[in-house]
Amino acid sequence: METNFLALLTAATSTLIVGFIWYNPRVFGNLWMKEARLNYDDLKGSNLIKTMGISFIYAFFIAFMLQTITIHQFGALGMIGGDPTIAKASYNEFMTDYGNAFRTFKHGALHGFISGLFMALPIIGTSALHEQRSFKYTLISGGFWVVSCTIMGGIVCGWPLN
Repeated sequence: METNFLALLTAATSTLIVGFIWYNPRVFGNLWMKEARLNYDDLKGSNLIKTMGISFIYAFFIAFMLQTITIHQFGALGMIGGDPTIAKASYNEFMTDYGNAFRTFKHGALHGFISGLFMALPIIGTSALHEQRSFKYTLISGGFWVVSCTIMGGIVCGWPLN
């Protein structure tokens, strides 16, 4: 099982697209700024290229991990220590029978949604509590990651196999 870097790059890019929509002033942007205690002047001094670049790298890391959550065949690979050349014949038979099982956008989106809801949202929520942010802030920021993980999971799992 090889990592498909084009799928990971596409998944990471999807978070930027979702972010441009999600944080648009006509969607959640103004409310998010209010709940984050920011204003346009605070954002004017930021380096947008640096922010988007580092955000993309972080999203790539998330996509990399989502493939192990959404693609069940990674579990089979892990059971043999990650090197298919040393696997027993039963591994090869299993992969022949089930190598493409559950490799759909829909299946990946489901696992991405679950990951976003039960991993990303609680992480955002915990940080928000310590930063004394509002519940609205948690829903906006956490909701972004639930939606992004859903899309990213769908992309990495459903990407066409070679």
